[in-house]
Amino acid sequence: MTPDSLSRLVRAGLLTGVTDGLFACVLSVVFYKSTLMRLWQGVASTVLGPSAFDGGIATTLVGLLMHFGVAFAWSAVFLMLFNRSPTIRRVLGSRYGALKVAAVYGPCVWIVMSLAVIPLLVHRPPSFTHRWFIQLIGHFPFVGLPIVWVVRRGFAEHESFA
Repeated sequence: MTPDSLSRLVRAGLLTGVTDGLFACVLSVVFYKSTLMRLWQGVASTVLGPSAFDGGIATTLVGLLMHFGVAFAWSAVFLMLFNRSPTIRRVLGSRYGALKVAAVYGPCVWIVMSLAVIPLLVHRPPSFTHRWFIQLIGHFPFVGLPIVWVVRRGFAEHESFA
């Protein structure tokens, strides 16, 4: 990995972790009347089990670190796809290209996480409630867009998309 690609990955992972994290915090506290500690312990519980809710600040921090790890992982996946796909680069070079690609990539991230990754970790199927659909829609602006924007912006400064 080149220093330039590593820089893009770090920026995309951090920006995505922050934007998606803030989205999750607002949903949890304002709309779902929960707490930040419970939110991040819930994330940790996917690998630690229900005992994560009794772990205090330690499991809260584990959940937050897991969240950023996932943000970096999906950023790395997109960076790899971008590097290997002339189609993605071509669409990104078109008018509103970042929006087009983010509108597909962000929801795809949620679909994979909610239908495969999380169920495999918690050993139960997903629940298709209004919260699932809020996450599906929210993954466009709060996950897809930060990743796509940072990766595209970095390449756009150095290369032509044509």
